[in-house]
Amino acid sequence: MNIQVLRERYAQWTVEKIFVIIFLAGFILRVILPNLKLLHHDEAIHAWFSYELLTKGIYQYDPMYHGPLLYYLTAALFRFFGDSDLIVRLLPAMFGSAIILLIYSIYKTGWLSGNHAIWAGLFFAFSPDMVYFSRFLRHDIFQLFFTVLLLFAILAYIEFKRPGWAFIAGSSAAFSMCLKEDMPVAILVFVMFFIVLVYFHHITLPDTWRRDLTCAFLVAAGIGFVLYSSFFNYPLMFFEAPFKAIEHWTSMHDQCRLCGPPYWYLLIFLLYEIPVLILAVAGTWLWGWKEKGFSYIRLHEPDSQDEGSIKRSLFMILLLAWAGSTMVFYGWVGEKVPWLLIHQLFPVILLASYKIEGRKVIAGAVTIIFLLVMTMHVCFTPADINEPIVQVQNSEDMREVMAIIDTGEKVAIASDSYWPLPWYYRGGKWDKILFYGKKVDPATWAGDEPDVIITHDIDSYSSLPGYEKREYHLSYWFSWYDNHERVLQWYLLRDGKMGTVNLDVFTKTHHL
Repeated sequence: MNIQVLRERYAQWTVEKIFVIIFLAGFILRVILPNLKLLHHDEAIHAWFSYELLTKGIYQYDPMYHGPLLYYLTAALFRFFGDSDLIVRLLPAMFGSAIILLIYSIYKTGWLSGNHAIWAGLFFAFSPDMVYFSRFLRHDIFQLFFTVLLLFAILAYIEFKRPGWAFIAGSSAAFSMCLKEDMPVAILVFVMFFIVLVYFHHITLPDTWRRDLTCAFLVAAGIGFVLYSSFFNYPLMFFEAPFKAIEHWTSMHDQCRLCGPPYWYLLIFLLYEIPVLILAVAGTWLWGWKEKGFSYIRLHEPDSQDEGSIKRSLFMILLLAWAGSTMVFYGWVGEKVPWLLIHQLFPVILLASYKIEGRKVIAGAVTIIFLLVMTMHVCFTPADINEPIVQVQNSEDMREVMAIIDTGEKVAIASDSYWPLPWYYRGGKWDKILFYGKKVDPATWAGDEPDVIITHDIDSYSSLPGYEKREYHLSYWFSWYDNHERVLQWYLLRDGKMGTVNLDVFTKTHHL
């Protein structure tokens, strides 16, 4: 079968058929082998909080752990399907995959062409960052889902002028605000875009727009009140939460706890998404300069041009504003963590997907191959990987540590570094754990020695009579200090020394 025949056959496929294939491919990448990696430190905390919410009904908003929606969603799935790593990983995979369908939904509003939407769906489906953070229980992939749903609902309201879309927009804004404290950035961009469209007469609003927007605001406020008050258990928290969030995160910003230069995220782009970034620059140049796209922001002249092309150019302006504002904001914020990249990456993916046709299709195909190779490496390598994308990941060594714990009748943890153990030994399984949280005098358990004693290696015992001592990695991360003199070698081989937190595990000699 020659290329011409394949091209003709592909041309007969509908956008819907292509998106079904893209969705299935993206979903498989996100759900396959969910237990290949242990739960991340933060994941274990999120899962444990959800378990506590389910079993004890305990939850109160704390900005350190972000908004309440993640915990209620996870607890709900635990209620119906049981508490397990599989359920923990399935929930973000579902929301991450559903974003592909939202890209198709935006296409149906007419603000994206079919070609543009297909390539955006492909890049999103195979993006290593998008896949990686759809396989972990973090707030960000849920936040991105509701961000894109909010955008779709705004565009649908503009197009179809039905109040239901305004209510969906209000709900989406509320749910996203109940996930992460940085959501106002995207909301502000979308609101400004909406105002610009109205001001320059690019859209007309229905006669009921005041009522629709008022109801949308009330719906959003109602959802926010229910969730931040923990279903009316702490009603004042709805009013206190914004101030708590601002106080906490400005403090974190000033501390520069996880600092990095303003261009830190650009480096992550170059590591994992470099062809997408190149195509985004090329797409922006093609639209902005060659096609004079910025001219579309002027006052709308009826029937001057095809309405579809005008809308799609206005959408490109939104994408540029969205990408630019998120890059500036996250570049400024003191906390530099890889999962925040996805909020910058999504509009960049849509910019990169602009008019991939003709010879540019080859560049698109090369991009997909690059993304898929990187995805297979960062998501499916069954070992600790020396990659910045992991931030700080629990080591696979912990599987052996937990196997040792399982064989003991009594286990002492004399360390303040011990997550994800509370999640893996939740409920009655924690009963055999003696938790001290720090190194203690061995006389503490004299005459009733535990079968296993776990300490942090930097605050440990040189030896304990009757015990064998072994060292294991608790967690690991990419260490710039150990690799900065061999950057090119590391980039090509992805090897080198990693930073680690280590545990000393003492096991009774007769217990081995």
